[in-house]
Amino acid sequence: MSASSERITIRDVAAAAGVSKGAVSLAFNHKPGVSDATRERIFAAARQLGWAPNSSARSLSRQAVDTVGLAICRPARLLGLEPFYMEFISGIESVLAEHNCSLLLRLVGSLEEEIRLQETWWRERQTAGSVLVDFRRDDPRIAPLRELGLPAVAVGHPSLTGGFASVWTDDATAVTEAVRYLAALGHRRIAHVGGPAGLGHSAIRVTAFERTMKELGLGGGLHVETGFSGEDGARATRSLLLSADRPTAIVYDNDLMAVAGLGVAAEMGVPVPDELSLLAWDDSQLCRLTHPTLSAMSHDVHAFGAQVARVLFDVIAGRDVASHPVATPSLVPRASTAPPRT
Repeated sequence: MSASSERITIRDVAAAAGVSKGAVSLAFNHKPGVSDATRERIFAAARQLGWAPNSSARSLSRQAVDTVGLAICRPARLLGLEPFYMEFISGIESVLAEHNCSLLLRLVGSLEEEIRLQETWWRERQTAGSVLVDFRRDDPRIAPLRELGLPAVAVGHPSLTGGFASVWTDDATAVTEAVRYLAALGHRRIAHVGGPAGLGHSAIRVTAFERTMKELGLGGGLHVETGFSGEDGARATRSLLLSADRPTAIVYDNDLMAVAGLGVAAEMGVPVPDELSLLAWDDSQLCRLTHPTLSAMSHDVHAFGAQVARVLFDVIAGRDVASHPVATPSLVPRASTAPPRT
Protein backbone atom coordinates (compact mmCIF):
# COMPACT_ATOMS: atom_id res chain seq x y z
CA MET A 1 0.00 0.00 0.00
CA SER A 2 1.33 3.46 -0.83
CA ALA A 3 2.17 6.10 1.76
CA SER A 4 -0.78 8.22 0.67
CA SER A 5 -3.24 5.34 1.16
CA GLU A 6 -1.81 4.59 4.63
CA ARG A 7 -2.91 8.07 5.79
CA ILE A 8 -6.51 7.26 4.89
CA THR A 9 -8.48 5.99 7.88
CA ILE A 10 -11.78 4.25 8.45
CA ARG A 11 -13.17 7.63 9.49
CA ASP A 12 -12.37 9.02 6.01
CA VAL A 13 -14.13 6.11 4.32
CA ALA A 14 -17.17 6.51 6.58
CA ALA A 15 -17.35 10.22 5.78
CA ALA A 16 -17.02 9.64 2.04
CA ALA A 17 -19.77 7.01 2.10
CA GLY A 18 -22.01 9.00 4.45
CA VAL A 19 -22.13 6.27 7.12
CA SER A 20 -20.73 5.57 10.56
CA LYS A 21 -17.38 3.89 11.26
CA GLY A 22 -19.35 0.96 12.62
CA ALA A 23 -21.13 0.53 9.28
CA VAL A 24 -17.78 0.42 7.48
CA SER A 25 -16.59 -2.27 9.89
CA LEU A 26 -19.78 -4.29 9.38
CA ALA A 27 -19.44 -4.04 5.60
CA PHE A 28 -15.83 -5.20 5.45
CA ASN A 29 -16.41 -7.99 7.95
CA HIS A 30 -19.51 -9.12 6.05
CA LYS A 31 -21.71 -8.84 9.11
CA PRO A 32 -25.45 -8.12 9.01
CA GLY A 33 -26.60 -4.59 9.71
CA VAL A 34 -26.01 -2.78 6.41
CA SER A 35 -27.95 -3.10 3.19
CA ASP A 36 -26.38 -4.32 -0.04
CA ALA A 37 -26.63 -0.83 -1.50
CA THR A 38 -24.90 0.70 1.52
CA ARG A 39 -22.23 -1.98 1.51
CA GLU A 40 -21.48 -1.31 -2.15
CA ARG A 41 -21.35 2.45 -1.47
CA ILE A 42 -18.82 1.81 1.30
CA PHE A 43 -16.70 -0.42 -0.96
CA ALA A 44 -16.82 2.19 -3.72
CA ALA A 45 -15.68 4.90 -1.31
CA ALA A 46 -12.85 2.68 -0.08
CA ARG A 47 -11.72 1.94 -3.65
CA GLN A 48 -11.77 5.62 -4.53
CA LEU A 49 -9.68 6.49 -1.48
CA GLY A 50 -7.37 3.52 -1.94
CA TRP A 51 -8.12 2.18 1.55
CA ALA A 52 -8.21 -1.40 2.83
CA PRO A 53 -8.78 -2.34 6.48
CA ASN A 54 -5.57 -3.03 8.35
CA SER A 55 -7.37 -5.93 9.98
CA SER A 56 -7.21 -7.78 6.66
CA ALA A 57 -3.44 -7.82 6.70
CA ARG A 58 -3.31 -8.62 10.42
CA SER A 59 -5.78 -11.47 9.99
CA LEU A 60 -3.84 -12.96 7.11
CA SER A 61 -0.55 -12.69 8.99
CA ARG A 62 -2.02 -14.61 11.93
CA GLN A 63 -3.52 -17.41 9.84
CA ALA A 64 -2.06 -20.03 7.55
CA VAL A 65 -2.35 -19.12 3.88
CA ASP A 66 -5.13 -21.33 2.55
CA THR A 67 -6.02 -19.83 -0.87
CA VAL A 68 -4.18 -17.96 -3.61
CA GLY A 69 -5.71 -16.53 -6.76
CA LEU A 70 -5.02 -16.79 -10.48
CA ALA A 71 -7.11 -14.93 -13.07
CA ILE A 72 -6.49 -15.63 -16.76
CA CYS A 73 -7.84 -13.53 -19.61
CA ARG A 74 -8.21 -16.35 -22.14
CA PRO A 75 -11.22 -18.16 -23.66
CA ALA A 76 -12.16 -21.25 -21.65
CA ARG A 77 -12.00 -23.54 -24.68
CA LEU A 78 -8.48 -22.41 -25.59
CA LEU A 79 -7.25 -22.75 -22.01
CA GLY A 80 -8.40 -26.36 -21.97
CA LEU A 81 -6.42 -27.13 -25.12
CA GLU A 82 -3.23 -25.15 -24.55
CA PRO A 83 -0.52 -27.34 -22.99
CA PHE A 84 1.39 -24.43 -21.45
CA TYR A 85 -1.23 -23.37 -18.93
CA MET A 86 -2.11 -26.92 -17.94
CA GLU A 87 1.55 -27.61 -17.10
CA PHE A 88 2.01 -24.21 -15.47
CA ILE A 89 -1.01 -24.64 -13.21
CA SER A 90 0.07 -28.18 -12.29
CA GLY A 91 3.41 -26.73 -11.18
CA ILE A 92 1.68 -24.16 -8.99
CA GLU A 93 -0.57 -26.84 -7.52
CA SER A 94 2.42 -29.04 -6.64
CA VAL A 95 3.69 -26.34 -4.27
CA LEU A 96 0.26 -25.41 -2.94
CA ALA A 97 -0.26 -29.05 -1.96
CA GLU A 98 2.86 -28.89 0.21
CA HIS A 99 1.29 -25.96 2.08
CA ASN A 100 -2.22 -27.45 2.23
CA CYS A 101 -3.33 -24.48 0.15
CA SER A 102 -5.87 -24.17 -2.69
CA LEU A 103 -5.82 -22.31 -6.00
CA LEU A 104 -8.77 -20.06 -6.82
CA LEU A 105 -8.79 -19.98 -10.63
CA ARG A 106 -11.03 -17.65 -12.62
CA LEU A 107 -11.24 -16.89 -16.33
CA VAL A 108 -12.01 -13.25 -17.12
CA GLY A 109 -13.04 -11.45 -20.27
CA SER A 110 -10.89 -8.33 -19.82
CA LEU A 111 -8.16 -6.82 -17.67
CA GLU A 112 -10.71 -4.43 -16.19
CA GLU A 113 -12.74 -7.41 -15.03
CA GLU A 114 -9.61 -8.91 -13.51
CA ILE A 115 -8.88 -5.71 -11.58
CA ARG A 116 -12.37 -5.76 -10.05
CA LEU A 117 -12.01 -9.47 -9.28
CA GLN A 118 -8.62 -9.09 -7.59
CA GLU A 119 -9.95 -6.19 -5.51
CA THR A 120 -12.91 -8.32 -4.38
CA TRP A 121 -10.72 -11.32 -3.55
CA TRP A 122 -8.35 -9.21 -1.48
CA ARG A 123 -10.84 -6.99 0.32
CA GLU A 124 -13.12 -9.90 1.16
CA ARG A 125 -10.17 -12.03 2.34
CA GLN A 126 -10.88 -14.76 -0.18
CA THR A 127 -7.19 -14.95 -1.12
CA ALA A 128 -3.88 -14.23 0.57
CA GLY A 129 -2.22 -13.21 -2.69
CA SER A 130 -2.31 -13.74 -6.45
CA VAL A 131 -0.33 -14.83 -9.47
CA LEU A 132 -0.53 -12.24 -12.25
CA VAL A 133 0.02 -13.38 -15.85
CA ASP A 134 -0.03 -12.17 -19.48
CA PHE A 135 1.31 -8.66 -18.94
CA ARG A 136 0.79 -5.98 -21.57
CA ARG A 137 2.86 -2.89 -22.28
CA ASP A 138 1.64 -0.20 -19.83
CA ASP A 139 -0.51 -2.85 -18.17
CA PRO A 140 -3.60 -1.24 -16.58
CA ARG A 141 -3.57 -3.68 -13.63
CA ILE A 142 -0.32 -2.42 -12.14
CA ALA A 143 -1.37 0.87 -10.56
CA PRO A 144 -4.67 -0.21 -8.93
CA LEU A 145 -3.32 -3.53 -7.63
CA ARG A 146 -0.19 -1.92 -6.18
CA GLU A 147 -2.35 0.75 -4.57
CA LEU A 148 -4.49 -2.01 -3.12
CA GLY A 149 -1.42 -3.53 -1.48
CA LEU A 150 -2.08 -6.91 -3.10
CA PRO A 151 0.65 -9.49 -2.39
CA ALA A 152 1.43 -10.84 -5.84
CA VAL A 153 4.05 -12.39 -8.07
CA ALA A 154 4.15 -11.34 -11.71
CA VAL A 155 4.89 -13.79 -14.50
CA GLY A 156 6.70 -11.57 -16.97
CA HIS A 157 9.84 -9.59 -17.68
CA PRO A 158 10.45 -6.81 -15.10
CA SER A 159 10.17 -4.21 -17.86
CA LEU A 160 6.48 -5.09 -18.02
CA THR A 161 5.50 -5.77 -14.41
CA GLY A 162 5.72 -2.36 -12.73
CA GLY A 163 7.68 -3.32 -9.62
CA PHE A 164 5.90 -6.53 -8.65
CA ALA A 165 8.21 -9.42 -7.79
CA SER A 166 8.71 -11.12 -11.16
CA VAL A 167 9.59 -14.56 -12.48
CA TRP A 168 10.09 -14.94 -16.23
CA THR A 169 11.69 -16.79 -19.12
CA ASP A 170 14.33 -15.14 -21.28
CA ASP A 171 12.30 -15.21 -24.48
CA ALA A 172 14.67 -12.94 -26.40
CA THR A 173 17.65 -15.27 -25.92
CA ALA A 174 15.53 -18.32 -26.83
CA VAL A 175 14.23 -16.73 -30.04
CA THR A 176 17.76 -15.75 -31.00
CA GLU A 177 18.92 -19.36 -30.57
CA ALA A 178 15.99 -20.66 -32.64
CA VAL A 179 16.67 -18.32 -35.56
CA ARG A 180 20.43 -18.90 -35.51
CA TYR A 181 19.87 -22.66 -35.53
CA LEU A 182 17.63 -22.50 -38.59
CA ALA A 183 20.04 -20.14 -40.33
CA ALA A 184 22.92 -22.53 -39.57
CA LEU A 185 20.95 -25.28 -41.31
CA GLY A 186 20.93 -23.06 -44.39
CA HIS A 187 17.48 -21.44 -44.17
CA ARG A 188 17.25 -17.89 -45.50
CA ARG A 189 13.47 -17.39 -45.64
CA ILE A 190 12.38 -17.83 -42.01
CA ALA A 191 8.93 -16.86 -40.72
CA HIS A 192 7.62 -16.35 -37.20
CA VAL A 193 4.02 -17.09 -36.18
CA GLY A 194 3.42 -15.27 -32.90
CA GLY A 195 0.70 -14.36 -30.45
CA PRO A 196 -1.10 -11.01 -30.12
CA ALA A 197 1.30 -8.06 -30.21
CA GLY A 198 -0.43 -6.54 -27.18
CA LEU A 199 1.07 -9.25 -24.97
CA GLY A 200 4.44 -8.16 -23.62
CA HIS A 201 6.17 -11.49 -24.14
CA SER A 202 4.92 -11.64 -27.75
CA ALA A 203 6.41 -8.21 -28.42
CA ILE A 204 9.73 -9.28 -26.88
CA ARG A 205 9.87 -12.34 -29.13
CA VAL A 206 9.02 -10.38 -32.28
CA THR A 207 11.70 -7.79 -31.53
CA ALA A 208 14.29 -10.53 -30.97
CA PHE A 209 13.24 -12.36 -34.14
CA GLU A 210 13.51 -9.28 -36.35
CA ARG A 211 16.79 -8.16 -34.77
CA THR A 212 18.42 -11.59 -35.21
CA MET A 213 17.29 -11.88 -38.81
CA LYS A 214 18.86 -8.49 -39.57
CA GLU A 215 22.07 -9.39 -37.74
CA LEU A 216 22.34 -12.50 -39.93
CA GLY A 217 21.79 -10.46 -43.09
CA LEU A 218 18.42 -12.08 -43.76
CA GLY A 219 16.29 -8.94 -43.67
CA GLY A 220 13.67 -8.43 -40.99
CA GLY A 221 12.01 -11.81 -41.51
CA LEU A 222 8.32 -12.46 -42.01
CA HIS A 223 6.16 -12.21 -38.91
CA VAL A 224 2.47 -13.16 -38.67
CA GLU A 225 0.54 -12.00 -35.61
CA THR A 226 -2.32 -14.28 -34.61
CA GLY A 227 -4.00 -15.98 -31.66
CA PHE A 228 -2.74 -19.05 -29.79
CA SER A 229 -5.29 -21.61 -31.00
CA GLY A 230 -4.75 -24.41 -33.48
CA GLU A 231 -7.13 -22.71 -35.89
CA ASP A 232 -5.07 -19.51 -35.70
CA GLY A 233 -1.86 -21.44 -36.32
CA ALA A 234 -3.37 -23.26 -39.28
CA ARG A 235 -4.66 -20.07 -40.85
CA ALA A 236 -1.29 -18.32 -40.45
CA THR A 237 0.60 -21.31 -41.90
CA ARG A 238 -1.73 -21.56 -44.88
CA SER A 239 -1.23 -17.87 -45.60
CA LEU A 240 2.56 -18.23 -45.46
CA LEU A 241 2.63 -21.30 -47.71
CA LEU A 242 0.44 -19.55 -50.30
CA SER A 243 2.68 -16.47 -50.42
CA ALA A 244 4.90 -15.80 -53.44
CA ASP A 245 8.06 -15.88 -51.31
CA ARG A 246 7.20 -19.00 -49.33
CA PRO A 247 9.36 -19.54 -46.22
CA THR A 248 11.47 -22.66 -45.86
CA ALA A 249 11.23 -22.56 -42.03
CA ILE A 250 8.65 -21.36 -39.49
CA VAL A 251 9.04 -20.70 -35.77
CA TYR A 252 5.80 -20.86 -33.74
CA ASP A 253 4.99 -19.28 -30.38
CA ASN A 254 3.37 -22.42 -28.94
CA ASP A 255 3.00 -26.14 -29.58
CA LEU A 256 -0.64 -26.03 -30.56
CA MET A 257 0.00 -23.69 -33.49
CA ALA A 258 2.99 -25.78 -34.62
CA VAL A 259 0.98 -29.01 -34.63
CA ALA A 260 -1.72 -27.28 -36.67
CA GLY A 261 0.94 -25.93 -39.03
CA LEU A 262 2.25 -29.45 -39.56
CA GLY A 263 -1.26 -30.53 -40.53
CA VAL A 264 -1.58 -27.68 -43.03
CA ALA A 265 1.76 -28.59 -44.63
CA ALA A 266 0.50 -32.17 -45.13
CA GLU A 267 -2.80 -30.86 -46.50
CA MET A 268 -0.97 -28.70 -49.06
CA GLY A 269 1.52 -31.38 -50.06
CA VAL A 270 4.54 -29.57 -48.60
CA PRO A 271 6.85 -32.24 -47.12
CA VAL A 272 8.34 -31.62 -43.67
CA PRO A 273 11.28 -31.26 -43.29
CA ASP A 274 12.33 -31.66 -46.97
CA GLU A 275 10.71 -28.43 -48.11
CA LEU A 276 9.64 -26.86 -44.82
CA SER A 277 11.16 -26.95 -41.33
CA LEU A 278 8.91 -26.31 -38.32
CA LEU A 279 10.04 -25.31 -34.83
CA ALA A 280 7.58 -25.30 -31.91
CA TRP A 281 7.70 -23.61 -28.48
CA ASP A 282 7.28 -25.10 -24.96
CA ASP A 283 7.93 -28.74 -25.98
CA SER A 284 4.85 -30.41 -24.52
CA GLN A 285 4.01 -34.06 -25.17
CA LEU A 286 2.31 -32.94 -28.39
CA CYS A 287 5.72 -32.42 -29.98
CA ARG A 288 6.62 -36.09 -29.49
CA LEU A 289 3.31 -37.47 -30.77
CA THR A 290 3.34 -35.95 -34.26
CA HIS A 291 4.85 -37.43 -37.40
CA PRO A 292 7.43 -36.19 -37.94
CA THR A 293 8.18 -35.27 -34.34
CA LEU A 294 8.50 -31.54 -33.77
CA SER A 295 11.71 -29.74 -32.93
CA ALA A 296 11.05 -27.27 -30.13
CA MET A 297 12.39 -24.62 -27.80
CA SER A 298 11.95 -26.64 -24.62
CA HIS A 299 11.57 -25.49 -21.04
CA ASP A 300 10.23 -27.06 -17.88
CA VAL A 301 6.85 -25.35 -17.60
CA HIS A 302 5.88 -27.41 -14.54
CA ALA A 303 9.01 -26.23 -12.70
CA PHE A 304 8.27 -22.67 -13.85
CA GLY A 305 4.84 -22.78 -12.19
CA ALA A 306 6.31 -24.30 -9.02
CA GLN A 307 8.92 -21.52 -8.77
CA VAL A 308 6.23 -18.86 -9.22
CA ALA A 309 4.24 -20.38 -6.34
CA ARG A 310 7.31 -20.45 -4.06
CA VAL A 311 8.00 -16.79 -4.75
CA LEU A 312 4.39 -15.91 -3.99
CA PHE A 313 4.63 -17.57 -0.57
CA ASP A 314 7.75 -15.49 0.11
CA VAL A 315 5.91 -12.31 -0.89
CA ILE A 316 2.94 -13.15 1.33
CA ALA A 317 5.30 -13.84 4.24
CA GLY A 318 6.87 -10.40 3.80
CA ARG A 319 10.31 -11.72 2.86
CA ASP A 320 12.64 -9.77 0.57
CA VAL A 321 12.16 -11.22 -2.91
CA ALA A 322 14.44 -10.64 -5.88
CA SER A 323 12.93 -10.87 -9.35
CA HIS A 324 14.69 -13.51 -11.40
CA PRO A 325 14.45 -15.56 -14.60
CA VAL A 326 13.98 -19.31 -14.70
CA ALA A 327 16.03 -21.51 -17.02
CA THR A 328 16.06 -20.22 -20.60
CA PRO A 329 14.23 -22.44 -23.13
CA SER A 330 16.74 -24.60 -25.01
CA LEU A 331 16.68 -26.14 -28.44
CA VAL A 332 15.62 -29.79 -28.83
CA PRO A 333 16.12 -30.76 -32.50
CA ARG A 334 13.83 -33.49 -33.83
CA ALA A 335 12.60 -34.69 -37.19
CA SER A 336 10.76 -31.51 -38.26
CA THR A 337 13.90 -29.46 -38.96
CA ALA A 338 16.60 -30.10 -41.57
CA PRO A 339 18.64 -28.20 -44.15
CA PRO A 340 16.45 -26.86 -46.95
CA ARG A 341 16.40 -28.83 -50.19
CA THR A 342 18.71 -27.16 -52.68
